[in-house]
Formats: sequence, C-alpha cells, structure tokens
Amino acid sequence: MFILDPLVTWIHLVFSSIWVGGAIFLGIVLAPFLKKTMPDVNKRISFMVLVGRRFNYLGGTSLIILIFTGVYNARSFLEQPYFLFESTYGYILLSKIILVCITIIVYVIHILILNKNVETRIMQKEVPDEYFSSLRNKIILLGRITVGLSIGILFLAALLDRGGV
Repeated sequence: MFILDPLVTWIHLVFSSIWVGGAIFLGIVLAPFLKKTMPDVNKRISFMVLVGRRFNYLGGTSLIILIFTGVYNARSFLEQPYFLFESTYGYILLSKIILVCITIIVYVIHILILNKNVETRIMQKEVPDEYFSSLRNKIILLGRITVGLSIGILFLAALLDRGGV
C-alpha cells in the first residue's frame, strides 16, 4: 500500500493534466488560432471535428482513468458515506463528486451530439447551414462548460490536498 497510494495519485494527476490541459488547449489555443488562420467556418469546424475526435480517444480514456483513480483515492469516504457529511473535507469531496458527475454528463451529451454520423455529414459537407450553425454553438457551449467544470474540479482537488481547509 505504501507505493500504491502515491502511484495512484500520480496517475490521477497525469491524466487530469491530459484531460484539462487538452480541453484548454483546444478551446483557448487551437480554436482562436484557426479562427484567425482559417476564415472558412465550414473548413474550420471540419478540422476541429477531426482534432476533437482524435482527442476524444485520449480524453475519454483519461476521464475513465480519472474516475477509477478518484474512487480509489476517496475510498475511505466512500466506504462510509456518512463521512461526507461530517467534515469540511467531506463536503468538498462531495462537491467534487457532483461536479465530476455533471462533467461526465456534459461530455456524453457532447459525444452524442457530435456522433460519427454527424461527423461524416460535416466532412462530406452535407449539413445545412442553419443546422451547422446550431451544432457549432452547442459544441462551443458544451466545450466551455466542460472546461469550466474541469477547472472547478481542479480547484476542489487543491482544497482537498490542503485537508479541506
């Protein structure tokens, strides 16, 4: 157990870096860069769809690993759930769990909206402009929500690291 706990924490930190860092890169670095260098909205969205699909393999895997390592790290509280309501640490952990659940829901909605069929239609330019615009707005909104939730989760993790103070 001595080496397992720090190893699981390290894995959790590495994959949270991939999850949050990747999302921030896509939204704050790549999307604005493409907006300046690729004026055609359809081409830009097509490119982002391809990059996003590629990131989903790593991002989705990261999210799954984060869930498992997070459950492992919280096991003492989860074995006796009433601990969640008896301390500041428990309340923060519960808040983190709730934000993680919301993040998972938002991520799943994002994947369902931008499924393989829709992606194929975008790549083949078979999407009407009004649908394309609506889809683009939804994707941007869901991406921003995911980044915001993920940053909030990191803040709660920092509070937990300080003992919930």
